[in-house]
Amino acid sequence: MDATPESPLLLIAAGGTGGHMFPAQALAEAMIARGWRVKLSTDERGARYAGGFPAAVPVERVASATFARGGALAKAGVPFRIAQGVWAAYRKMRRDRPAIVVGFGGYPSIPALTAAGMLRLPRVIHEQNGVPGRVNRIFAPKVNKVACGIWPTDLPKGVKAIHTGNPVRQSVLDLAAAPYAAPEGLLQVLVIGGSQGARVLSKIVPDAFGRLPRALRERLRISHQARAEDADAVIRSYRDSAIMAEVRPFFDDVPQRIAAAQLIISRAGASSIADITVIGRPSILIPFAAAAGDHQTANARPLVQGQAASILPEAQLDAITLSEHITAILNQPEAARRMAAKALALGRPDATERLVEVVEALRTK
Repeated sequence: MDATPESPLLLIAAGGTGGHMFPAQALAEAMIARGWRVKLSTDERGARYAGGFPAAVPVERVASATFARGGALAKAGVPFRIAQGVWAAYRKMRRDRPAIVVGFGGYPSIPALTAAGMLRLPRVIHEQNGVPGRVNRIFAPKVNKVACGIWPTDLPKGVKAIHTGNPVRQSVLDLAAAPYAAPEGLLQVLVIGGSQGARVLSKIVPDAFGRLPRALRERLRISHQARAEDADAVIRSYRDSAIMAEVRPFFDDVPQRIAAAQLIISRAGASSIADITVIGRPSILIPFAAAAGDHQTANARPLVQGQAASILPEAQLDAITLSEHITAILNQPEAARRMAAKALALGRPDATERLVEVVEALRTK
């Protein structure tokens, strides 16, 4: 269904990380398919991460800022930058009034959500993590609806929410519930970590695999995502242990590698967990210790409680302990198969549709 100038407008406000942008992009695609016009409101930094959005989505850049970065002078200017962004967003909305504004977190979403409140427009926020970020925590008591990707989410007291799940890319949905090959022959393992947290994985994970019995090492086929500056050391470590490994800074086919894997070793970012559960694979989750509010531990908790994953806190991460976790899964095919099934049971492949329902229901009121 093609949008027209008279079609309702959805304004999406999101920050500049994949964790915010992936679900925002999924919603944009779904709403365009339903005949809506969609715009994205973000700042200059966020605009650099918007390349995956459909071409039909204009990117409106507005000023924003955070107290978490810069020196004293930069922090003193934060309120003025935000005020500038709010005024710009307000003027844009007056010219082309949205039917609804949906925020996905991150400080670049502040101007649009604030301006929408000034204009008394319906507002929704979607929180991807088990512990809300600062911006969503501030807006949660003020908006019309709160949607959550992880359940339960530690929301401010008195805030009620809807568990939609975290929308995933179409390339993940195409592999939803792909049959799981239990670890009985060659062993495909995928190691992924966010850009902020990949370094510690690159130091510990190859050593952990190198401590496995030789018969198990010979069956391994590892895909390891490592920073470019760490890649040579990671490659050398696997080579010294006679382990076959493909090491790259970025895999553009992560969903396919998840589907092919018998085991995933990953950080506990919301998008990674959504991908793992929608496809349905056993995992060892290593939450990023510096994540705000320790939200990655909260993200991992439902999988651990559901016996779909094991968790290894970064404070306890060492090669010996990790190798024990790896062995416990790869040496027990039936247990691995049960973990895969339990992960799949926690997946929300219909998360985008659930979020669309929240948006469209609010518009009809």
